[in-house]
Amino acid sequence: MKQENKKLNKNAKKILGLFLVALLGGISAFGINWAFGPKQKVFQSETTNTPVYQTANYPATSTVLPDFTVAAEKTVNAVVHVQTTYDSQQIEQPSIQQFFFGNPFGNQFGQRMPVKASGSGVIISSDGYIITNNHVVENANDIKIILNDNRKYTAKLIGRDPATDIALIKIDEKNLPTIPYGNSDNLKIGQWVLAVGNPFNLTSTVTAGIVSAKARNINLLRQKQNYAIESFIQTDAAVNPGNSGGALVNTNGELVGINTAIASQTGSYTGYSFAVPVSIVRKVVSDLKEYGTVQRALLGINIQNVDAKIADDLDLKKPEGVYVVNVNKGSAAEKAGIKEKDVIVKLNDIPIEKVSELQEQISRFSPGDKVVVWVNRDNKLKKFSVELKNSMGTTEVVNKDIIQVLGASFASISNETKNKLNIKNGVEVTDLQTGKLMKAGVRPGFIITHINRKSVSSPKDIQSILKDLHGGVYIQGVYPDGEIAYYAFGIE
Repeated sequence: MKQENKKLNKNAKKILGLFLVALLGGISAFGINWAFGPKQKVFQSETTNTPVYQTANYPATSTVLPDFTVAAEKTVNAVVHVQTTYDSQQIEQPSIQQFFFGNPFGNQFGQRMPVKASGSGVIISSDGYIITNNHVVENANDIKIILNDNRKYTAKLIGRDPATDIALIKIDEKNLPTIPYGNSDNLKIGQWVLAVGNPFNLTSTVTAGIVSAKARNINLLRQKQNYAIESFIQTDAAVNPGNSGGALVNTNGELVGINTAIASQTGSYTGYSFAVPVSIVRKVVSDLKEYGTVQRALLGINIQNVDAKIADDLDLKKPEGVYVVNVNKGSAAEKAGIKEKDVIVKLNDIPIEKVSELQEQISRFSPGDKVVVWVNRDNKLKKFSVELKNSMGTTEVVNKDIIQVLGASFASISNETKNKLNIKNGVEVTDLQTGKLMKAGVRPGFIITHINRKSVSSPKDIQSILKDLHGGVYIQGVYPDGEIAYYAFGIE
């Protein structure tokens, strides 16, 4: 009897244990469901009305990477390697340091060694016209071109333009691959572009980046040229020494710029590069091809960006536009009625916010072209029709030799100036670039009265007197303060 009771107690304990295990399991399950249930409900509520297959259309789950292969294939064969040779330089005698540490010229001290450099170029016509940078070929004695298929040629310099750092050269060949012009105006910030060139003599190199900024002025060219036109395309495509003169193309393989400079403290690429937009290049190249020099149109004004102080002084709503510092005498702007302290806000139908934008727009025109300039004067919008002039103060074609040799701009003088200085005639030097006049010591404001003892009454007279002239040039004139000066130089 006792044994049966023990068995019953054991069975009861087993049943009770199983009951307790089941009870604890239920409680645990309930607890887990309570702990994680709300999160599951939130997730479900967010996707309740969204079919699963639609998630494939979400940008986050569908990334389309740009394909540069087509653009690279279209352009790499039309970008050439430019090799230049310059006047030889005499190697100096060795220094003490070189005696101890060696010298890179071996035993060539005292001898004259040729200077060589290299860059890139872009074929724009099947008959051999090639665009490059002015600084790639300037003063070069010999220009060699190497195509992507290793064919070699000697190139002829057609013309160059220091103001935009663009030059045109030509080789004697036919059926060459070319890069078609694109439209740099249509470029957008963030758009993909490719730089094609020959950095560090590594031929046919392609790098990719995006357009970081447009109409960028970095004061690179103005160090040498008062008429410098800077409205660069800024990109982060890697560009290094040797890329100068190479192509900047869009993903369609169209030319949108000529690579020109890098922002660097080391001389190598460190983040940003700059290209001359094709909107400027096309006009420059067309003029170089037809005339040998650029027929540059000028308003005849000195300008600067509107800053906060100017905006405050003129009571402008915001600091934008181009402030007219002064208007040159006899210039296109003066004749049209534009005055000092005017703020140019639009050219034709194009809004103008800064100097580089105005320069880029004007660079597309030729002397004799008419443009509409909109200015803010006393907070009133005024419209002026301006007939653009050249650096000689006329609308005629400028002779290649004259503009390159003299390196200056000229303007007629008023009767008031003649009476004040007691002169009968003269032409004012309004601006100077690198050229014979600057090297001779002429300063802006100098009034030329005679060249080789012939009277000068207009800019046209200068061109007529110096046309086809070779040999010595003797210039006589006077400065605005009455100082009489004489200058002499030779023309080869």
